[in-house]
Amino acid sequence: MSQEMFRMFELAQQGFACSQILLIMGLEAQGKSNTELVRAMTGLAGGMGFSGDTCGALTGGACLMGLFAGKGSPEEQAHDEFDLMVSELVDWFKQRMGEEFGGITCGAILGDDLPYKAVSVGCGNIVSATYDKAKEIMLKYGIVPAEAKA
Repeated sequence: MSQEMFRMFELAQQGFACSQILLIMGLEAQGKSNTELVRAMTGLAGGMGFSGDTCGALTGGACLMGLFAGKGSPEEQAHDEFDLMVSELVDWFKQRMGEEFGGITCGAILGDDLPYKAVSVGCGNIVSATYDKAKEIMLKYGIVPAEAKA
């Protein structure tokens, strides 16, 4: 088990959901913490408030990319190809998870057990794969995930 995967497991054991884990990992890569941001990510858990909609690993992955490449102040601009990066992540997720689970919603992935499986082993594998893919895409566009946005 990689150190990153172990850390994700620790966070899941502490009760954090997929979307929160992805942002915590991104913040920690920058040597930061942000309780308010992590708290806000709760809204994406379980497919947005455990409604079973779009998987929080995907929406959290898009937010992770935003942490490194998005616009955060009036003076700042998002990375020129930010939308393309997110689109690549969405396309990958649709292909990989859509084929495996028949859709990209938490409902499709977890079925009737959605409220009970939000921190399942299967979810852990999805979160880990999404984290790795988001990092791969960011590196492709010259964004080093271990560096804070200036």
